[in-house]
Amino acid sequence: MSDDIPVWFISGCSTGFGRELARLVLEQGGRAVITARGRDRVADIAALAPDRALALDLDVTDQSQINAAVEAAHTHFGRIDVLVNNAGYGYQTSIEEGEEPRIRAQFDANVFGLFALTRAVLPIMRAQKSGHIINITSVGGLLGFASSGYYAATKHAVEGWSDALKIEVNPLGIEVTCVEPGPFRTDWAGRSLEQTKSHIADYADTAARRMADTSGYSGAQPGDPVRAAQIMIDIALKPDAPRHLVLGKFGYETVTKRLKERLAEIESLRDVALSADFPDA
Repeated sequence: MSDDIPVWFISGCSTGFGRELARLVLEQGGRAVITARGRDRVADIAALAPDRALALDLDVTDQSQINAAVEAAHTHFGRIDVLVNNAGYGYQTSIEEGEEPRIRAQFDANVFGLFALTRAVLPIMRAQKSGHIINITSVGGLLGFASSGYYAATKHAVEGWSDALKIEVNPLGIEVTCVEPGPFRTDWAGRSLEQTKSHIADYADTAARRMADTSGYSGAQPGDPVRAAQIMIDIALKPDAPRHLVLGKFGYETVTKRLKERLAEIESLRDVALSADFPDA
């Protein structure tokens, strides 16, 4: 098999973006390391191209599994060209009613697991002097919404970290992209979604209402995960890949509107901002 065929390492392939992306990569002739918390959950995808697929167990909150999976992938294929940090899940609650164990568990999966997997893959990409790290964040990584404060915090963390990562690894031939989807027909709002129901009347029209709306539209979101996966494939191996890739009409319109408003507010306070420096600075 030619070493020119790119090797993808994708976390969280049992459902949603990860599953569709792994399937398309294999159908289009690529090689893929397909991971999930149980490899049996992705055996059907690996069966599409047994000679180009490697199914592995991977819980990104388990450092030993991260190390074993990356080592197995490198041993099997000899390289990793694209790392897709897709594993993670949603948790909704009002800020006040958030449960500490559930908040910390979400950070372990969405943030610290992503960091750890990337650290494990970076030595391989540095040695190759090439690679692309794609982090699946969210519109919530750029904006906050009622009931998604802790989820947004995990995605904001990945966005800021990705800014620093890009500066460090771009000179080494490694690209960094955050994919920021709006509502897509994945399992995010279905069985994968965790919620702490709000019982405080003051949040009935904010956090509680949005939680009810979110649960109600699972399976009816406008975003198509197959189209999103194809877009990721299209940009994955191109030079000068975008740092931000917002997907879906809702995402595009909401993000651009909010960012313009944010910039206008900052610019309106220019004199206040500059006045905080020492006069001779």
